[in-house]
Amino acid sequence: MSNRPRIGISACFFHADPKRPIFTGKTLQYVEQSIVHWVQSAGALAVVIPSPEGTTRRGDVTLADYADMLDGLVLEGGSDMWPGSYGEEPLKPEWSGDRIRDAYEIALLRAFIDARKPVLGVCRGMQVLNVAFGGTLYQDIATQKPGTQAHRIADLYDQHFHPVDLVAGTALANLYPGVTRAIVNSVHHQGVKDLAHGFVVEALSSDDGIVEAFRWIGPSYVAAVQWHPEFHDWTRSDVLSGDPLLAEFLQATRTSNTESAKIGV
Repeated sequence: MSNRPRIGISACFFHADPKRPIFTGKTLQYVEQSIVHWVQSAGALAVVIPSPEGTTRRGDVTLADYADMLDGLVLEGGSDMWPGSYGEEPLKPEWSGDRIRDAYEIALLRAFIDARKPVLGVCRGMQVLNVAFGGTLYQDIATQKPGTQAHRIADLYDQHFHPVDLVAGTALANLYPGVTRAIVNSVHHQGVKDLAHGFVVEALSSDDGIVEAFRWIGPSYVAAVQWHPEFHDWTRSDVLSGDPLLAEFLQATRTSNTESAKIGV
């Protein structure tokens, strides 16, 4: 058997749409290819984890089965979270998010936490982690925290960048020796408002203090960044490389497997 880490990636959803010209009325589950290529860049195998729920469900496969089979989980970016997931009403209809995906990803996260398998969140994935552990979000940073810098410019998308400050002494800062301030892309308009209990902040937006990275202090590896390391141009030296973060996550999967083997799991 291959000794490559097997990394599950959460799915994005195109919900059933009777007006869509192809797959008319069907639900699609997919991943953006950059996240797959980023995970595979370090030699890991990327596996899409589909939701077993839905109107066409058959069989008895559960998310816990995937957590048992795989070595780690990446919660990828995508749509807004539904404010109801953290006890709020949408301030605008366009910020209603995707409650079905929320429920799927929170259940998926719980399955991997229960299995003590490492989890890495990216952009939306960081927001899912915060909400799942009891935190809340800004539904729209510009509206709810006036005076902040732009965190999303639609026309620029992943070519919009801003600086973040790494918190000294944290595990993230230790991955980048000598780096106190770095440039990252920024494609989100929602973000952490109330930080979930049990998490420590590892990076902040330099100009306005929006949380840009955090880590769980619980018994297994759970970390997240608000930017998209998979979108970064690997040839650019002026943006923060995602390689050390990915390497740490994959090493955590190997450590987790070793510890499980020792106790006969």
